[in-house]
Amino acid sequence: MSAPASLSDPVFPPLQINPALVRGILVGFIQNEVRKVGFDRVVLNLSGGVDSSLVAFLATEALGPDNVMALILPYKNSDPKSRSDALEVVGQLGIHHLELDITSQIDAYFARFPEADQVRRGNKMARERMTIAYDQSLAWRALVIGTSNKTELLLGYGTIYGDMASAINPMGDLYKTQVWQLADAVGVPTAIVQKAPSADLWAGQSDETELGFQYRMIDQLLYYMIERRYSVEELSGQSFDDAFIVEIMRRVRENQYKRRLPVIAKLTSRTIDRDFRYPRDWGR
Repeated sequence: MSAPASLSDPVFPPLQINPALVRGILVGFIQNEVRKVGFDRVVLNLSGGVDSSLVAFLATEALGPDNVMALILPYKNSDPKSRSDALEVVGQLGIHHLELDITSQIDAYFARFPEADQVRRGNKMARERMTIAYDQSLAWRALVIGTSNKTELLLGYGTIYGDMASAINPMGDLYKTQVWQLADAVGVPTAIVQKAPSADLWAGQSDETELGFQYRMIDQLLYYMIERRYSVEELSGQSFDDAFIVEIMRRVRENQYKRRLPVIAKLTSRTIDRDFRYPRDWGR
């Protein structure tokens, strides 16, 4: 397993951001996208990791602490540090929070399927947490704000209709290494920024161990692959290992379906996802 992120680690130059500029853009994005569809509040699942903590900070700056609800939804095997880190963010920001243990509903389901592996169980937990977020969004009249970053979305490293679900996502165009930069700049606790990335879906789970590569190397490759549109030959010329290139490219291609809305079979002249297309705030 790779070492946790360090604020002193060198950043790949093309992925260096202007934190003040990005912060202003994302705060404005949250304000605009929430309010223009008739809402003032957001809810988010706060895991205690850097991504959700950063979103909590940005949403609080955009909407004020009274308009942000953090949901802390542990399972019996969750790392206690995840909970304490999430509560530290809540306390620092002064936002609303609700804590619910999801163990009973998860275990009740898998009592029927004891053969289920860790992936199935982890996906179920992610979707259970998101169903709670959407229920609370209705009860609190709020939008669900997402926390998936660009690296995760490109790799498909998330659960469709679980942690990848949201009404708006301020993080989806920030690579993981850029998330670390911005989180440090806005004041997310250093211990959260520097801890090893983990979805905390099972004991000892680590993102980078599961992926097989460090985020910093993945982001460098993705930069050339996505932003610069380099071919395999050009990527090899950047000294990336061929097996690494093939694996990351495979993940990006095979998970494209997760990044798109469901495909609707076309039968009429105005199919919803192609011909009947209006902005999100149509009717406001």
